[in-house]
Amino acid sequence: MEQPAPPPYRRIVDEIRRRIDTGELAPGDRVPSTRRITQEWGVAMATATKVLTTLRQEGLVRAVPGVGTVVDEPKPEPEPERRPQSPSQRAARPELPRTRRPGETDRGLSRESVVRAGLKIADAEGLRALSMRRVAAEFGVSSMALYRHVANKDELVVLMADAAFRDVVLPDPAPDGWRARMEAGARLQWELYQRHPWLAHYLSITRPQPMPRAMALIEWTMARVTGVDPVTLIHMAITLLNHVRATAAGFEDDLEAEQESGMDQSQWMASMEPVFEGIVSSGSYPMYGGVAGHDDDVVNLTSLFEFGLARLLDGMATLVEGRAAGSGGVG
Repeated sequence: MEQPAPPPYRRIVDEIRRRIDTGELAPGDRVPSTRRITQEWGVAMATATKVLTTLRQEGLVRAVPGVGTVVDEPKPEPEPERRPQSPSQRAARPELPRTRRPGETDRGLSRESVVRAGLKIADAEGLRALSMRRVAAEFGVSSMALYRHVANKDELVVLMADAAFRDVVLPDPAPDGWRARMEAGARLQWELYQRHPWLAHYLSITRPQPMPRAMALIEWTMARVTGVDPVTLIHMAITLLNHVRATAAGFEDDLEAEQESGMDQSQWMASMEPVFEGIVSSGSYPMYGGVAGHDDDVVNLTSLFEFGLARLLDGMATLVEGRAAGSGGVG
């Protein structure tokens, strides 16, 4: 008996799976957006949304705030289940006591392990999900046990932010020109905020936190700028920092919105599309109407970062090189 044809969404899922299995789409590559699916396969937006939902449920893709839906990393093969040992087997091979590391207490608690546990929670669930009780649950202890290592949640978050900046690897050799150095520093920050979506929201330019490693990165970023006074230099540094930080704050916003709504960015945009189309079709918004025929991700956090970074550096070139020309030096 002939098998019935699979529904349209299933055929599309199978085709995207084939592209992933053959390497046509590698881990980290973006998969077709809902709009692209409707265009390529001629299906409705609801079907395209179901395709991405199914791919996520099957563990093939994941949503990345500010980027879109990308191919997920392959999951490691599960270890074979071990059969329980009999009492005689356990007696024959007694378990050796684990050597405690310096500064470590019961349950693996140490200042460093508490900070790393806090990072894991905040990176996956956002800073609002972080609490001393939540971190304690990672170790199976009471929250009071953590206070031997950190004074309170405020100190924990400062330590987490400092640890995040500690993991930044500066390029070697470093870019020599002032513009290349500032661009490299901005990109290091952007990559850092992608790894730790909560960090951009946490940092403040009006009440800056005392974090030497963050300050060191900014010093490195601005080290090749010459010919400007210290006040101008710090304004340049903070303007660049704030462009990256403010744009990257969208990573945390999107993560929290997905947790609250249950929809990733592409699914939410698909649900809002009829509303936006109704507004734009009135003809009163020609700028928005001008991009209506483009992909739904033509404007995203990455494109905003890239556009703003280039324009900022263009403007700073006028300032730096103009002052250098006026003084007869080279910026």
